[in-house]
This record gives sequence, structure tokens and C-alpha cells, in this order.
Amino acid sequence: MPIQRLPDLLISQIAAGEVVERPASVLKELLENSLDAGGTAIQVQLEEGGVKLIRVADDGCGIPQDELALALTRHATSKITSLDDLEQVATLGFRGEALASVASVARLTLTSRAQGAGHAWKQKGEANSSPEPAALMAGTVVEMRDLYFNTPARRKFLKAEATEYAHCADVVRRLALTRPDVAFSLSHNGRANLQLAPTGRARRIADVLGEDFVAHARPLDVEAAELRLGGMVVDPVHADHGREGQYVFVNGRFVRDKVIGHALREAYRDVLHGSRQPSVCLFLDIEPARVDVNVHPAKTEVRFRDARAVHQFVFHAVQRTLATARPAATAAPPAQWVPPPATSVPSRQVPLEVTEPAAEAYLAFARAAPPETGARAPDTPLFAPSGTLAGEGPPPLGYALAQLHGIYILAQNSAGLVLVDMHAAHERILYEKLKTACDAHGVARQTLLIPGVFEADAVDIALVEEHATAIGDLGFELAPVGPRQLAVRGVPALLRAADPVALARSLLADLREHGISALVTARRNELLATMACHGAVRAHRSLTVPEMNALLRQMEATERAGQCNHGRPTWTELPLAALDQLFLRGR
Repeated sequence: MPIQRLPDLLISQIAAGEVVERPASVLKELLENSLDAGGTAIQVQLEEGGVKLIRVADDGCGIPQDELALALTRHATSKITSLDDLEQVATLGFRGEALASVASVARLTLTSRAQGAGHAWKQKGEANSSPEPAALMAGTVVEMRDLYFNTPARRKFLKAEATEYAHCADVVRRLALTRPDVAFSLSHNGRANLQLAPTGRARRIADVLGEDFVAHARPLDVEAAELRLGGMVVDPVHADHGREGQYVFVNGRFVRDKVIGHALREAYRDVLHGSRQPSVCLFLDIEPARVDVNVHPAKTEVRFRDARAVHQFVFHAVQRTLATARPAATAAPPAQWVPPPATSVPSRQVPLEVTEPAAEAYLAFARAAPPETGARAPDTPLFAPSGTLAGEGPPPLGYALAQLHGIYILAQNSAGLVLVDMHAAHERILYEKLKTACDAHGVARQTLLIPGVFEADAVDIALVEEHATAIGDLGFELAPVGPRQLAVRGVPALLRAADPVALARSLLADLREHGISALVTARRNELLATMACHGAVRAHRSLTVPEMNALLRQMEATERAGQCNHGRPTWTELPLAALDQLFLRGR
């Protein structure tokens, strides 16, 4: 077949295959044009999921009569004029292909009234059509009817009406998140489904993503080196199981970027449970010249000039936000409460190891406190940490009241009742200490008076002899004491109360599976998390009230103390209002 020039209509239809994937693709392009035109109120009407009709009306600057026909031709745009403009484009739409592509696969009508014009003009997307006078107060109205009417083969690939509408609604919500100052309305088959008035960012996030999203999220606003990141990050306990809860915008453009996605996963690494994924609504502002948005026709992918700097900025901003203390989500009172069957579990009266100076001073104060005589004021704690002044009020996690079944600590704060999973909380505390020690100067070692000896195979013994120095940097001292035996002579000082043999076996198992290089670099934190789990106070272990209070104070001073190393919550709060509801008080 000889080489020949393709007809213009076929060229546009080929281009439409890149731009017009489904009705939502058309809607996205039209909404971006409305925002670029300065629209402050945008109305969207859909029929049959957007296949039969997409109508977008805005109150923007409008298009002059003599430019209407040009707006429907390929590679025609008002947003770039040179390569320099393309390299620092700040508008959402700029390729000059959207309207022409849509007009080649649907019936398109463009009605617009430019600012200062006497009336509006209407331009159809048909060949050889001319502008006609029309009635319109201001702005632009774009109507697309009968998508793929002339390419029925492609129409067969569209999904059900409800599915196509859901994709269209997602497009509206995403763009509404980026512009809280713009009013949006959405109707489908004559029924109004979304009404958003101009507001602030936090209120718009709540209106679009729901009150629960905001209730479980932490605000974020960080700026450094021409980079600014704002928005909200959801507490790990309430994170989603998929990526649907990730809304990331770069210069107002919704993107699915691998660099930012990896940064989010790393920031949430130590606090997510199971298969959960980070849930965020983030807005990254960056100098347009430092990001290439002309990577993909749908403009959902970007390329950063300095991807590493962006990665580190996002990672540290989100990580620090998650590390800050925040009240746990309020627990809802149960509909009915059936007490569990009573069990008798033997407990070990072993004091909890406390190493911080503040905690030690507190324990000294508690031990020296005179025995209680007579009645005391109900709001006066039996034990108060040193340095607490009268009238200051209880600390965030309050003061310990009791221990429940050797598993949970019950404490009272100013809001109500605090419940703490003592093993999970202590596990996080130890984990953060181990990470800090490794980052600073290596893990301090505690030499054992009586070494722990256990059976080991030849591979484990060889690993210990080969990597003795690296193992020592992790706080362990292991040595062969026979052809098939290893002795644990030293363990990390922070874990000196743990079973030394169990710690050593866990270390060797990870060493065999991943190698020493991975354990001291990429998988170091996973090893430290395992070590912390072995060293944390176990369930069914009795704690004194001073020990429980010391644990609460350590939690308040520890980053990411709201989740254990596996992402499970360490504590929750039951306010007085919920307790009153449980007991029908005030009814």
C-alpha cells in the first residue's frame, strides 16, 4: 500500500483515541477549560452517564466570535505560544486538541459570549458551519451529545450508565477539591446530585470526601525551597485498603505519580496495618519550570526535574505530620455489653523497665509518696509525675486507674476514659528508641550474666562468625560454643528484659532470609520492629500504677505512639458523653 496523507477527520479521530477514553475524559477537558477561563461558577449536566449529553456552563471570560471556529480545530490554543511557555505551563489545558478530538467523535456545540460583547455566538462542530447569534448572559456553554455516534465499535467498550456516571462524578469532585473558591453543581438525568458553594479548603475537603475523612485526618502545611505541600493526611488506623483514598494534586492537577506514591508509602511504612494504603488529600505547589506536565495526553502523569528532592520533601512532611501527637478517634459506645467469661491467668510480678530520666524521677516520686489516708478529692490523682503543678490539669493520656485482664490500661484524662493496649504501646516506644539509637551511634549492648545457649545448625554458626561486627552493631554478642550450639552473651540494652534466645533466633532467621546488607539498610527497620515486639511487655503481666503512668508518659513523648509497629491502634478514648449515652444519663 503506498504512503498517503490521512484525511483531517481521521487524524482527529485517531487523536481522540488518546484524549477521549470515555465520557469522563471529555468532562475533564471541558472543566479544565472552564477553570482556565476564570470561571467562578460551573454547572455540569449529564444524561445517560455522559454518553448522551455532557453540558458544561461557566461564567468565565468567554470566546470572541472570530475565534470560535478556530477553537474547534486541532493544535489551536491560547495558552502557549513557544517552547518556553510549554516548559513552564501553569494552565490545566494547553495541548489544543481536546475540543477538536471531541468534535470528531460526538456532536459538539460551542456557545460563548466574550466580555464586552453585545451578545453570544454559537458554533457547531460540523464541517463548514459558521457562527450564529445566540442568547447567553456571560461565559461559555459546551454541549457534547451522542458520544461515538460515528464510531459505534468504540461505543461498545463503554461500561454501564452507572459506571460511566461514577467516573464523571469523580472528575468533578477532584477538580472541585483543587478550587474551593469555585462553585460547582452536577446533575444527572435531570436530578441534582452535587451542589458545592465557594468555601475554604478544609470545608471543601469535608464536602467532597466526607466529614469522616476530615475527622480522622491531620492538617498539613509545609513550605521549603520553592515547594509547598498542604492538605490533610488520614490517621493510619483509618486508612483505606486501596489507592482510591489518595488524592494528590500538583499545581492544581490531579496526578498518579510514582515518586509521590512511593514517598507516601515510606512515610506510612511503620504505622499501617495489613494491606491498608495511605489516605491523603495533598496539594503540591511547585515552580512550573521544575515539573513537566506534558508527559501523557490525559495529563495524569508528571515528571519532576528533581524527583529526589520532591520525594524527600513529601516523605518528611507527611512523616512528621503523622509523628505528632493527636487525640485518638472517639470510640462509639457499644449497643450492648456482655462481659467476657472470667478467666484466671497467672501473672508475673516483674517491674517494667523504665530508662528515661523523667520517668525514673516520676517513679522515685511515686515510691516516696506517703500512703493515702482518709478521703481525697475525686479529681486529685493518686500519683502525679514530678514537675506537674497544681492546676495544670491531667496530661493528654491522663493518669492510670487500673489494669484490665493484664492487657489494657485504664486511665482518666480531662475528656473521659482512655484505654491503652500496653503491649502495643510499649512495642512502639521500644521501636522508636531502637531506631534513634541505630541512627545515632549504634545500639547499646547489655552483657548477660548467664549466657543463653541454644541449638543452631552449621549455616547459622557460619553467619555469626562471618558477620560478627555487623551483628554487634545491632546490639548483639553471639558466639559458637560447640559444633551445633550458639551462646547469646549480649543483647540490646533496651531489650534486656526480653528472652535473649528468642531475640537471637529472630535475628538469625532474618539474616538467613535477607542477608546482612539488607538488614543494616533497607530492612533494618523491619528487624528493629521484630526486636521491639519481642522486648515489649507481654500481655497478662501485672503492672503497678506507677509503672502504668510511666508508660503513659513515655507514649506522650514518643513519635507515632498512636499505632504499634504493625499499624494497629495503641489507644483509644471514650469521652464522658459516650459513657453517659451508654448508661442513658440525661434521658
